[in-house]
Amino acid sequence: MSTFDSLKSGTDIRAVAMGDEALLTPQVAERIGRAFSEWIDRRAVANDGQDEVQTIAIGRDARLTGKELLAACAHGMAAQGFRVLDFGLCTTPAMFKALVGSHPVAQASVMITASHHPSDRNGFKFFTPQGGINAEELDQIIALMDEAFPASGHQGFVEKMDYLSRYTEDLMALVREKLDDPVSRPLLGLHVLVDAGNGAGGFYAGMLEKLGAWTEGSQFLEPDGRFPNHVPNPEDPEAIQSLSDAVLKHTADMGVIFDADCDRAAIVDQSGLAINRNRLIALMSAILLNQEPGLTIVTDSVTSSGLSKFIGEWGGEHYRYKRGYRHVIDEAKRLNAVGINCPLAIETSGHAALRENDFLDDGMYLSTLLICEAMRLKREGKTLSSLLDGLQEPVESVELRLNIQAEDFRSAGIKVIDAVMDYASEAEGWTIAPDNREGVRIAFDLDLGSENAWFLLRLSVHDPVLALNVESDVQGGVNTLLTDLYDVIRHSPDVDFSPITEYLDARL
Repeated sequence: MSTFDSLKSGTDIRAVAMGDEALLTPQVAERIGRAFSEWIDRRAVANDGQDEVQTIAIGRDARLTGKELLAACAHGMAAQGFRVLDFGLCTTPAMFKALVGSHPVAQASVMITASHHPSDRNGFKFFTPQGGINAEELDQIIALMDEAFPASGHQGFVEKMDYLSRYTEDLMALVREKLDDPVSRPLLGLHVLVDAGNGAGGFYAGMLEKLGAWTEGSQFLEPDGRFPNHVPNPEDPEAIQSLSDAVLKHTADMGVIFDADCDRAAIVDQSGLAINRNRLIALMSAILLNQEPGLTIVTDSVTSSGLSKFIGEWGGEHYRYKRGYRHVIDEAKRLNAVGINCPLAIETSGHAALRENDFLDDGMYLSTLLICEAMRLKREGKTLSSLLDGLQEPVESVELRLNIQAEDFRSAGIKVIDAVMDYASEAEGWTIAPDNREGVRIAFDLDLGSENAWFLLRLSVHDPVLALNVESDVQGGVNTLLTDLYDVIRHSPDVDFSPITEYLDARL
């Protein structure tokens, strides 16, 4: 077990980086740089030099601790003999595109970000040309942080590079390609608001202006690591409401919102309707299936029954998989490798990765595709949200987080899930979902309907928590499911079930 195991968060490093309780300090960042460098060196040796790396790129989002953590990490990599390209303020997708895009400049990269998390936190994401590293690879890097391996025989160096402008040029070329319009301003006549949440994505509004779009009313474009206006999170209700209000105020055609490092996005239509979570998945599915029926769309496990029906009605196959963007992306890659036509891997959180874009979860690429579709539809007198006609939304839904209090929280959580699975296998009216690939998903027939309510109980990807999602197409269904589930699990000693009881008590 490594001294630094507490830094691990899924496939990333993430921790408090400010104040007396900071775990991510410049000293730790330098260790991270040295460990990552050593890891890629050993990886090259194991592959007979095929993966040899001479240059590593590094960038950061707008967080206040980003500059000093970047400098320290870059110093650690240079001390191991590497040429280090300092991109400065950048986006996570650009860090990967620097390895595989039209202008590759490095063979590995590091992004310093904590995504939508509070401003006192920061983190590290790591990339090779094969994509983001997996959990096992992160374990290897963290283990190397404890080692005192010698510095390289030759000193590397750090140099600054503006890669974001190259990434922007690629997005502009994408617009002209998708609209099949070589003119300099193909978005002329479209009014798009951009909300960057004071993260790294403020430049996107300027890019749209160069392409002819009107961006009056765009907000929070200036990078500010305090995130003073709202949480930089496309799922956050207050953030989405802020953009919705701005779209209505300025009578725009649509609004786009990014998280701090721009690997996630959501949109708002001309009526102020938030198109995120299931709606965003439905919209992208409709666009793709309109071009080619029969596609498989891979999503995370918490997607709704209405979404499955919608994808089926558009001629596609909905494939639910585990929560976590790496899980969803890797499963989509696997399906393609065995001959299943799967162009999209997308989470309800807003992580969306398209095969045509190297299965990179890129909020700006996603938004650019949606803007192009909005432009096409506007020319026909239609709107983006018209593609969502027929999407059945749940009457009720709730997500509750049940804290696990045992030290071995994974074992304690699995015991609860197993207890529910055992009960469901015998209980009348409890149907284990055939695509149950994570935790336990149970469907119910309420009020003589068919599979019109469900819950999913699963372990959180990052935290000592059982995440519980419940949806119902009939009024009162969520209460019914929570009451029945609580009766099954209430005596489990290591879990705090108060969120369930508080929810039920509030509706007495």
